[in-house]
Amino acid sequence: MSAWIETLRGGLIVSCQAAPGSPLDSPEILAAMARCAEISGAVGIRANYARNIRAVAQAVRLPIIGIQKREVPGFEVYITPEFEDAREVAQAGAQIVALDATARPRPGSDDFAALTQRIHRELDRRVMADIATYEEGIAAAEAGADIVATTMNGYTVQTADRRGRGPDLELVARLADALKPLPVICEGRIHTPQQARAAIEAGAFAVVVGTAITATDWIAAQFAQALSG
Repeated sequence: MSAWIETLRGGLIVSCQAAPGSPLDSPEILAAMARCAEISGAVGIRANYARNIRAVAQAVRLPIIGIQKREVPGFEVYITPEFEDAREVAQAGAQIVALDATARPRPGSDDFAALTQRIHRELDRRVMADIATYEEGIAAAEAGADIVATTMNGYTVQTADRRGRGPDLELVARLADALKPLPVICEGRIHTPQQARAAIEAGAFAVVVGTAITATDWIAAQFAQALSG
C-alpha cells in the first residue's frame, strides 16, 4: 500500500467540488474549502478538473484524489472516462486518480483494467475505482485497483433504489470483508457525523463527504425547507 493511501486510514476525505455555474465554482474558492478541511482534521481531498486540483494542491499538503468529469456522447461513464483525462488529473497534482469502474461501456480503446495499468505504468499514480455494486467492486480489485469506493452506488440503473437513502453500509461491509486488505472507501450520501462513524465501523478504510460539508446551497436549502414547513 502506498504511503499516500495509508495516510487516509480511518479518516475524513472532503470532496471539494461545485456544479458548473454555481457561485462556488472557482479554483480559489474550492482551494479555500480544501484548506478549511485540512485545518479541521481531514486526511484527504477529492477534487474535480485539473484547474481546481492545481489550486487545491497549492493550498494543502493532503493527498488529493483527482477526477475529471467529462460527458462523452453515447456513454454514461463521465468520471475520468479516458487516459488523457487521467493524465491531466495526475499532472495537476493528484496522487490518486479516481475513475468510473462500473460495468457500463466506456469510451476509448481502454477498458478499466487497461486504463488502470496505464495509470500505474505511465503516470505512476494509484487508482481508486468508483463502483456501484458488489460485483463491480470485486471486478475492479481483480483488475488492479488500489482502492475501491462506493461512489456510484445509487447513481446507476441497477442501484437507483438507493438514491434517496443513506450510505450503503451493507455494501461497504461485504466489500471490506471480501477484499481485505485492499482499502474500501465509503462515499455517497453521508450527511451526518454519525453516518460517517457507522461507515468506519462497517469496515470502511475511510469516508468521503462532499455535499454535507461543501455544498453551501444544499445545506442552506435544508434549513430553509425546514423553516418553510
